Amino acid sequence: MKILVTGGAGFIGSAVVRQALRAGHEVVNLDVLTYAANLENVASVSNAPGYAFEQADIRDRAALDRIFADHRPDAVMHLAAESHVDRSIDGPGAFIETNITGTYNLLEAARAYWTRAGKPEGFRFHHISTDEVFGSLGEDGQFTEETPYDPRSPYSASKAASDHLVRAWHETYGLPVVMTNCSNNYGPFHFPEKLVPVVILKALSGQPIPVYGDGGNVRDWLYVEDHADALLCVLEKGQLGRSYNIGGENEAKNIDLVRTICAHMDDLHPEGAPHARLITFVADRPGHDRRYAIDPTRIREELGWRPSVTVEEGLRRTVEWYLANEDWWRPLLDRDGVGKRLGNG
Repeated sequence: MKILVTGGAGFIGSAVVRQALRAGHEVVNLDVLTYAANLENVASVSNAPGYAFEQADIRDRAALDRIFADHRPDAVMHLAAESHVDRSIDGPGAFIETNITGTYNLLEAARAYWTRAGKPEGFRFHHISTDEVFGSLGEDGQFTEETPYDPRSPYSASKAASDHLVRAWHETYGLPVVMTNCSNNYGPFHFPEKLVPVVILKALSGQPIPVYGDGGNVRDWLYVEDHADALLCVLEKGQLGRSYNIGGENEAKNIDLVRTICAHMDDLHPEGAPHARLITFVADRPGHDRRYAIDPTRIREELGWRPSVTVEEGLRRTVEWYLANEDWWRPLLDRDGVGKRLGNG
C-alpha cells in the first residue's frame, strides 16, 4: 500500500513510518513540524525507495487536497495530534484546533478524494487515539471498546471529539474507517517532556526526578515498536467501522516505573548511583487520572496480535538508546517548555 501518515515525524508516527517501510509499503509522511516533531526520527529511512515527506498542517484544507491529489494514497494513518496533557492544561486552544478541527479537515479531504476515486473498496482511514478518552479507573477493571467515554483533560476531551467525528463520518458518509485506542507508549525517539525520557535524562544529569502526587497513578505501558506493529495489523486486517484497544499488558504504578528506570541507570550508567535518591515528589497535575488499563481481548482474538516486549525489557532498551543517542536528545532540551513544570492550571 501507499500510506499517508500524518504526524510521521513525531514519536509514534515515526515508528509507524519506519515499520511500514520495512514491511514494503510506500509512505507519504505529512507533518507540520511543531516543537515535538523531529525529522531526525526518520533520518534512517529518508532516502528509502517509496518514501516522501510533505511539510503541511492538517488545519490547511487546501494543502491536504493537493497532497491527496499528488500522492493518491491507498490508506491514511492519522497520528498528527497535540498530545501532552500538561500543555493542554496551560493552552487548550492548540488542542482544539489541531485535534478536532484538523481531524475534521483530514476527514473531509479524505472523503473528497475517496469519492472522486470511485470509492475504492481497499481504501482505509485509520484513526489513532488514546485510552485517556475513557477517563479514570478504580483499582479494578479494564477499558474495553465499549467503555463509555469520560475524558478529564483538555487533551483527552479533544481526542474524544476527534474519535466521535471519525465514527460519524463512517456512519453518515460510509467512509471506510478503523480506529484504535492505545495505552501509554515509551521507547526510542520519545520527546523529552514525557515521563520515561524525563526520568532518564534527569537521572543522567543528577537532577531531581519529579514524580506527581504520591506516584500511585497506574498506567499500562506499551513499547512504541510493538504499537507500530499493531497499528499496521489493524490497518491491514481490522474490520471496517470497528475500534481496537491496544495495550502493552504491562500495568505499573508511576513510582515503580521510575524506580525500575533508576535501577537500569545504576547498571548501565553507574556514575551517580543510586539514582533513586533523586526521586522527588511534587504537586500533582490537576485532574490527574488515577488508573488506566486496557483489555486487549478483541485485537488478540480477532487479529491475532499481542505485544512482544515486556516493560522490564522495553525500559532497558529505552535507557540504552538514550545513553547512546545524546546527539538526538541534547538539542531538544532547548525547545519551548522542555525542562519546565507545565500544567499547573
